[in-house]
This record gives sequence, C-alpha cells and structure tokens, in this order.
Amino acid sequence: MARDVIDSAAIETRDDLVTWFEKGCKARSAFRLGTEHEKVPFYRADTTPVPYERTASRSGGIRDLLEGLQARLKWEPISDGAALIGLAAPDAGAAISLEPGGQFELSGAPLETVHEVAREFDAHIADLHAIAEPLGIGFLSLGMQPKWPRTAMPIMPKQRYAIMASYMPKVGTLGLDMMFRTATVQVNLDYESEVDMVKKLRVGLALQPIATAMFANSPFADGKPNGFLSMRSEIWRDTDRARTGMLPFAFEDGMGFERYVDYALDVPMYFVKRGEHYHDVSGARFRDLLAGKLAELPGEHATMSDWANHLSTIFPEVRLKRFLEMRGADMGGRDHVLASPALWAGLFYDETALDGAWELVKNWSQQERSALRADVPRLGLKAEIAGRSVRDVANDVLAPARGGLTRRNHADPSGKDETIYLDYLDNIVAENRTSAERWVQRYKEAWNENIDPIFEEARL
Repeated sequence: MARDVIDSAAIETRDDLVTWFEKGCKARSAFRLGTEHEKVPFYRADTTPVPYERTASRSGGIRDLLEGLQARLKWEPISDGAALIGLAAPDAGAAISLEPGGQFELSGAPLETVHEVAREFDAHIADLHAIAEPLGIGFLSLGMQPKWPRTAMPIMPKQRYAIMASYMPKVGTLGLDMMFRTATVQVNLDYESEVDMVKKLRVGLALQPIATAMFANSPFADGKPNGFLSMRSEIWRDTDRARTGMLPFAFEDGMGFERYVDYALDVPMYFVKRGEHYHDVSGARFRDLLAGKLAELPGEHATMSDWANHLSTIFPEVRLKRFLEMRGADMGGRDHVLASPALWAGLFYDETALDGAWELVKNWSQQERSALRADVPRLGLKAEIAGRSVRDVANDVLAPARGGLTRRNHADPSGKDETIYLDYLDNIVAENRTSAERWVQRYKEAWNENIDPIFEEARL
C-alpha cells in the first residue's frame, strides 16, 4: 500500500462499512486498470541487498533512490516520522512505496488500456535506471530474492512493518519470508454493482491458481532451487490463515458486500493509526474498535481511515476494496508484467468473456479449488483440477481473455490491439514450461549450479 488513507469520518454502524464498498461501484465507461509491481533491489557489484541508508562502502541506499526519484519526478514525499518511505504523483494517481525488505513498488495510476500500462511501466523503469545505475543498483524481475537468507535482508523504517514483523511468527512460519523476500505483480479492476463484484470475485478466486501457474517465477531461495515453481505463492499458504486464502464463503449463497464486511470485521488487526503514531493492536478485532471497546485503546472509535487501512492488511488471493485486486502472480520481466493486466482486463471488462470464464469454473467444488491452490506452487501447469491439467484450463482461459481484448478494440499507434500482451502467456502454455522452469534449467546447465548469473540475466 502506497500510503495510509486519511479519512477521519466516524463509522456509526456496520451499514456504513457496506456503504463504503457500494461507493466503489462504477459505470462501465469509468472502468480502469491499476497495475502494481514490486522489484527486489541489489548491488550489482556483489549481488547483496540494498539497505535503507547508505553505508561507508556504498554510494547509495534506498533513501538515495527515493530522493533521486523525488528530484527527477517532482512527486510529493511520503514519510514515516523522519524517514522518506515513498512518493506520490501530484494527481494522486501513481505512487512509489517500499515493501518491508526494500522491494520497490510502483502502484500504477488507474489507466484505461494495457497500452497505457506499458507506457507507464517503461517510463518507471527508465526513471529507476537513471537514478539507480550511478549508484550501482539493479532490480530483479523475479518473485523472490533468489540468494540471500531472510536474516540478510534489510528492514525498512516503517512503523506498520515493525508491528507486522512482530506478529507474523505468532500465526505462521513463513510470514517474514513473505514480507522481506517476495515480490509480486497485481492488477486492480473495477466493478459495476454488487452482483458484478460477486461474479468477478468468484471467477478471480477460482482462476487465481491458474494465473499463479502461468506466472510462476520464484524457483530459487538461499542460492539454490527451492523445490517450487512459485515459492512466493507457497509462502502465502503459511503466512496467516486468518487473513489469506481462497475465501470459500465467497461462493456461498448470499455473498455480497455485507458478507465481506462480516469477514473483515473478524480478521485480526495489526494497528490503529492516530496522528503519526501506529498503535500495536495486533490480534484485536475491528468489531471492538467499532464498538469503542478496544482494550488497547479504550474509548477510541473507528474512522473510515481505520477501515480502509485495515482492509489493506487482509491478504486473500483476491482482495476486495473499492475495486478488486488480483494477487496471485509472481513478479517478472516486462512481458510478464504486462500480460497480467491484459489477462484480467480481457476476462473482466467484457461480459461475454466473463460469462465464458464463469462457465469454466462454476462447477468446481471448494475441495477442488483448495487442492489446486495447494498443488500449483509446486507443480505449476502440471497440476490438475476436475480431471484436467492446469495447462488445458489455462488454454481455455486465454481464449475468452483474447476475445475480450479483441472486442475492447483498443489499438496502439501501430494499430495493434491489447491481445499482443497475451502472446507471452500463449507461449508459456504452448511450451508447457513456466519461467521458473526455464530458470532452473539455466541454473543446472549454463550456470553450473551457481545462482549469481541470474542477477544479470533477470535484471530489469
């Protein structure tokens, strides 16, 4: 999340929270795409992680990157106390933020087409290179830091991350790895109504493991293959089950904004922010804050800021806010990043495509969806659901996505529509081989089982 929401309006009742979601409904003409991508920084000279502050032997750290980008872009600073922790575009569209281990995240502006996302990505990478290269810093196009252990990763000076890092080991064994070593690309999409939200949420949840398989790109940890194609995805399975997963209730009768509100009210909180201070209330329930009965902050009542910030600390495979976030993909290179918004725009922003996608998944049982989620991080396209391989299902998913993009009919200056961004996924499925599998082959054959070459070959 780029910056905490500021909205001091008091929440009077549970209905106010339902209304908050309802205000996210948009006319189809106003539908936009927001693409977020995290990039793991490293020093090119020796592949080591980049700390927040520069050291005597280094020409720059994460703070220097942010300060250089601020001077270049003229974006507004985002601070946590005295620490510069991000930048926000003056038009409140895009923002740059830091993940716990220094992963650089661009939260892209809401854009109409994937062509615009491509231009935004290219401009962002050019800006990063302009500042980072003189500092000897590069960025990885992978879903996980491939070499350095969690204990070697830097810690960014953000209060909320300190609270999360203290709480994570209490609820799972891999939460700190998620925080400090992984990187993702996610896509944010709009909904027209409650009914539209539910349909997209269900399709998105069911297909998220299919996307995870196609975008699998985190096969290394601690300098060697980790036994998974998407270790990033596997890590989420043992991070915090109270706030992650496939949301089985979303497929039950009566699903809607109210049902998601009730779910979120019971997801344990991390913090309550008052002024510039983050109060550690980890494990408490939002219901108690809503009732003014939070033991850690007696007498405090919930505001809309508290609600929006709490929702940002819930991590299911598809997250509901005033839009829907597709969260299943590892980070990758340019083609990889752009294929993600193309896939979901093709499926979600064309009614025929969305109907086709629902037909593919509507008869899958909860048990089948759960088993698929468990198998995909290890097996990728070779996992199965309902007697079919993920590869075959992916083929069936790409067809309506391509049709949806064709009917959207957004052409770039050369006359090509958005389907060009699906070619990357078509090739992966046709070859039945993920990026992760290609990297493992390179490790075993070309690199003589030395991980270091990936820092240049997978450099953005």
